[in-house]
Amino acid sequence: MISNLEITLRKTEQPKKKPDWNNLGFGKQFTDYMFAMQWNSKKGWHDAEIRPYGSLTLDPAAMVFHYAQEIFEGLKAYCAQDGSIILFRPVDNLNRLNRSALRMCMPEIPAQAVLEALKQMIDLDRDWVPNTPGASLYIRPTMIATEAAVGLHPSNEYIFFIICCPVGAYYAEGFKPTKIYVEDQYVRATAGGVGEAKTGGNYAASLKAFSEATKKGCTQVLWLDALEHKYVEEVGTSNIFFVINDEIVTPPLGGTILPGITRDTVLTLAADWGLKVSERRISMDDIMAAARDGRLTEAFGSGTAAVISPVGEFVYQDKNILIGNGQTGTVAQRFFDTIQQVQRGLLPDQHDWLVRIN
Repeated sequence: MISNLEITLRKTEQPKKKPDWNNLGFGKQFTDYMFAMQWNSKKGWHDAEIRPYGSLTLDPAAMVFHYAQEIFEGLKAYCAQDGSIILFRPVDNLNRLNRSALRMCMPEIPAQAVLEALKQMIDLDRDWVPNTPGASLYIRPTMIATEAAVGLHPSNEYIFFIICCPVGAYYAEGFKPTKIYVEDQYVRATAGGVGEAKTGGNYAASLKAFSEATKKGCTQVLWLDALEHKYVEEVGTSNIFFVINDEIVTPPLGGTILPGITRDTVLTLAADWGLKVSERRISMDDIMAAARDGRLTEAFGSGTAAVISPVGEFVYQDKNILIGNGQTGTVAQRFFDTIQQVQRGLLPDQHDWLVRIN
């Protein structure tokens, strides 16, 4: 694999109008630039360029349309008080993309070279990094199969690209407890499948349950295991944590859930703080029993988009399970505050998570 890239820069002649930083929403407006490079079985990665944001041209027979060879990532850049821009754990995201690539029979990217290209692109787009509270620049690396062929086999051609968009809070309600629907009919992933890969098919498979959850007034779906439909796995956009008898419990990684970067951040900070943590299987029966007798005091999700998302209520088999009187708990609040401060350079970076663009 190449360790560096020769990158062509094409500057935009028509910079876009910047959005209202106080009314960003999530994933609706995109920056001036994008990064893209091509791969084929003869040349490997080539034609790397930073260019004005714009459309891709694909053949109707491009294999991504027919066989869903596609992976992506999500990470963020933050505006620091000193005017620099901070990327949070970008190497971890790019390495995870490579693990997804291997699972989906796609070529690995040269992670360090792509990081340097990303830094150049963010520097060009630095005026798009919002400095308003709670806002950030969301970064979406993506790889798709582009070979024009109908006939099942791993593609011989790919494009990898990165786009960015300034974002506010992922949930419209902001950092407030969410209402989660527990899905016990549909499944997200099964053992031996692609649940641990960040691939679009996993998310497409979740849309039916998500649509039904929203009709019940819920924000997201909590998935259970595919075999017994009883053990907790993950939320649609995040990993899940429970605080039971002052112990933080989260489902273990076993190939069916995404190994979240923010999940790992939470586990690392919990160890730093001396908190009791357990990665173990936990059933909805366990959750309901703990809620009934008061042992379950908090639940929260962790993910790049929302960072930490407290859960105030679960809806499970027509039963409503209220958690912590529907209020944000102290554990979730501590993780949210600390991670946000680290991401913005307001606390020491004790784990070398930050990459600065001056």
